[in-house]
Amino acid sequence: MSNWPEQRLGAPDSAGYSARQKEIHEAIASGPRGGVRGPLAVWLHRPELAAKAQELGRYCRYDTTLDPRLSELAILVTGRIFGSEYEWQAHKEPALKAGLAPEIIDAICRRQEPVFTDPEEALVYDLTCAAHERRQVDDALYARAVEVLGEQRLVDLVGLLGYYTLISLTINIFRIPPLGDAEPEFVDE
Repeated sequence: MSNWPEQRLGAPDSAGYSARQKEIHEAIASGPRGGVRGPLAVWLHRPELAAKAQELGRYCRYDTTLDPRLSELAILVTGRIFGSEYEWQAHKEPALKAGLAPEIIDAICRRQEPVFTDPEEALVYDLTCAAHERRQVDDALYARAVEVLGEQRLVDLVGLLGYYTLISLTINIFRIPPLGDAEPEFVDE
């Protein structure tokens, strides 16, 4: 794809997989992701990282106490803040399917603050932005987070943000391009 810089590190050659790499590859491919792509493929260079990260990722994506709409919102905001087109591409459609409004997704893509009618969505957006941009939340935002989400969902949200930060850094540092023939959506990058 000519619109993307050359990927720095791809997946290891499967013909040379160690027994552990084969095991991890199969565990990822047979799970809910249905394949080994993007950051997970790069992590196979270090199979123990791939194993632990995919386990954490499975929890963060599929098993938290957060509604999928809220998880996908946090993932999209994280991907947008980091400028990770692959992450955006991988989660835009799931966010729509989970019920996130297209105008919210469009505003995030354009780096504009969305208009929220749902207090949970507004909180997730505000906390995600604060966590990534200031690497902290003030007392008022923290109190609002506990009030709106409760402690358990807040812990899950913070874990999800950490995991998708790892994903975004992997995408950016190794220059993992989106799948297929996707054109860039981030016009200011």
